[in-house]
Amino acid sequence: MTMSLGGLVGCLRACVLAFLICVFQLGGVTAAKPNIIFIVADDLGWNDVSFHGSPQIPTPNIDELANKGVILNNYYVQPICTPTRSAIMTGKYPIHTGMQHSVIEASQPYGLGLNETLLPQYLKKLGYATHGVGKWHLGFFERDYTPTHRGFDSFFGYWCGKSDYWDHSNNEVGGWGLDLHDGDKNVWTEWGQYSTELFSKKAVDVIQSHNTSDPLFLYLAFQAVHSANYIQPLQAPPNLIAKFGGIKNMQRRIFAAMVTSMDQSIKKVVDALKANNMYNNSIIVFTTDNGGPANGFDMNMASNYPLRGVKATLWEGGIRGASFVHSPLIKSTGRVSTQMMHVTDWLPTLYVRAGGDIHDMQESDGFDIWDSIVTDDMSPRTEILINIDPVSNAAAYRVENWKIVVNETSRWSGWYPPPGLEATQKQPKPTTLKNAVVTCTKPPPLTVQCTKETGPCLFDLSSDPCEYVNQAKNHPEVLQNMLQWLEKYKNDMVPIRNKNFDPAANPNNRGGVWDAWR
Repeated sequence: MTMSLGGLVGCLRACVLAFLICVFQLGGVTAAKPNIIFIVADDLGWNDVSFHGSPQIPTPNIDELANKGVILNNYYVQPICTPTRSAIMTGKYPIHTGMQHSVIEASQPYGLGLNETLLPQYLKKLGYATHGVGKWHLGFFERDYTPTHRGFDSFFGYWCGKSDYWDHSNNEVGGWGLDLHDGDKNVWTEWGQYSTELFSKKAVDVIQSHNTSDPLFLYLAFQAVHSANYIQPLQAPPNLIAKFGGIKNMQRRIFAAMVTSMDQSIKKVVDALKANNMYNNSIIVFTTDNGGPANGFDMNMASNYPLRGVKATLWEGGIRGASFVHSPLIKSTGRVSTQMMHVTDWLPTLYVRAGGDIHDMQESDGFDIWDSIVTDDMSPRTEILINIDPVSNAAAYRVENWKIVVNETSRWSGWYPPPGLEATQKQPKPTTLKNAVVTCTKPPPLTVQCTKETGPCLFDLSSDPCEYVNQAKNHPEVLQNMLQWLEKYKNDMVPIRNKNFDPAANPNNRGGVWDAWR
């Protein structure tokens, strides 16, 4: 069979067009499918990185990426880690996946539903090599819920919510056992290896062994800076702790060393990308999973100041995340984006950059916000459902500059400056980009509460980012309209997936290891 000259020309045109679509899929950037390096810090507070203006804990390597990238200053996560990680993986609000209440405890027999298509599964369809390192926390009671059965070619890390940084054991309701895995294999040989350094080493190994003819998706979910087991909740290498002798509070001093270890580890990952000629075609995302556990909450010493509240609350300190995007593929960098963004937006945004069709998404709650990151165009997102917890009835919802908080507990609702700040005030303040720092006046003596007894609150975050003044009485029509929208979301909510503790999960039943037990 022969082809006419016209047919041959048409075929060539089609080939060229297909090539150009692939090459220009980043919205005007000449590149093949980009490598995607997705870095998640655990429990990192707003005020725990110097690119937000904190002089207490220098984070020079993170700062370099942030200040030469795009800092996301109007970006929201979930109040706690399992819901946030489910939102990253599915692009859906937790109320639509049943993950909206609490976190998965080690001996609870449930996980993120197997009916959900996850981020690595989407990217594998587009030809990506998919590798995970670090924390999972989306279920492991059955083998099918673990990472290498859900789209990852490899996964080295732990499946529970926390662990000892040195011996990699986890103590929770139901038992105490090892929680370190390489795919389906339990890892006993890394005792004494500090987890932050261990995970960065494994991430570097992935990069160095990667076949660069294929695009790479690397999900690096650090344990840092989550607290460990109750015996020694904060842990860091002694040489790094010694660097922060000026911080009088010992727990904050150790915490600063934990952040520093992560900062140094991220540099090793970026250096590996450069050495393997992958950096110039990579998108690096950095995000915390929730706000910081400040002032001793959860045995930790993070800081969200001047934002209000802590991890596990619906205040800005619990849900406004430290985040940035860094990539040589972005031409206009060194900026702070104030466009609205939610953690559910990562999946559609990255999937489209990888060459996918956004219509493939399974009823995603996220938006493709790449243009608002790259060019500061208006974000397609104008509202964020922060969460609805059907057990506590606590909820929060934001529309443009307005935010409502409903039935929130009064516990941990204050403003918590980092301890030991007085000892480091003589240090020069870090160089920050315009709008990267949130400033507020001194907190009021009487704290506005939004409990079941006091009623819902309405805050204007454009003028009151630290949530000092309840505007509910001044703008009743805005409050009622937002409450009505919140009710619509409640009507669309699926039941929570949480299950009671199962004694069969005890690691003693499997040789001292937290492993799939059903």
